[in-house]
Amino acid sequence: MSAGEIYALLLALLIALAAGLVGSFALMKRMLLASDVISHLALPGLGIAFLLKINPLVGGGAALMLGTLLIWRLQTKTGLAVEAAIGVVFATAVAIGAAITPREDILEALFGSFQQISLTSFVLGGLVVIGSVMALFRLKDRLVLSIFSPELAATSGVKVRRLDLYFLLLFSLVVLVGLRYMGALLASALLILPAAIGRQLASNISGFLAASAGASLIAVLLGYLASSTLWKMTTPAPAIVMVCAVLFVISLIFPARRAIAS
Repeated sequence: MSAGEIYALLLALLIALAAGLVGSFALMKRMLLASDVISHLALPGLGIAFLLKINPLVGGGAALMLGTLLIWRLQTKTGLAVEAAIGVVFATAVAIGAAITPREDILEALFGSFQQISLTSFVLGGLVVIGSVMALFRLKDRLVLSIFSPELAATSGVKVRRLDLYFLLLFSLVVLVGLRYMGALLASALLILPAAIGRQLASNISGFLAASAGASLIAVLLGYLASSTLWKMTTPAPAIVMVCAVLFVISLIFPARRAIAS
């Protein structure tokens, strides 16, 4: 493996770690399926970036953050459930993205490319991911309290609406970093499947987070190795998702005695 390939794999593992942790909180907040929707909010920005020949992350990031803020405003101002607010923005974003994204770039936007990256890109991406994980753990106790007892969280001085915004932004940031190397579909899969696996294998919050992060790391590593040695795929995304699916089946066979409630 070249240095660029090693950097790409290490960054993918860091992203997998963050996705497993963020996905765990998304499952507890009953918005896990929304991760697939949020990952597609970047499509209009990606399409504009492809058309203007600029860095896709710039366009995708702008669209993703704008969509996230719009979802939060819809939720807080109209009283819509988060799923409904996300659904409204998602339908519009996908339509615009499909209309303006060049056909030859759609596959890369959806499945990623896992191209070699420079040391600078690795360091910048790694800092963003590590910063997101650190921020998530700073919010951990307040998030857990707001999930299981919103009334108690409010009386304890936790600003629940602002906390929801912070989580949505962290959620979107992890998706954004994953878009460049994993694509929209794999980024959402790493938020959904490892969290579902962790829920089956753990009986407490700490174990849940550890199991989800571990499943995500194992899936990326084994999927990458399988795609580069066994199947010779152009992108390891399908192999990674298939490994996740196998791990989920195994978790159904050997669940914890008292799995985390969703």
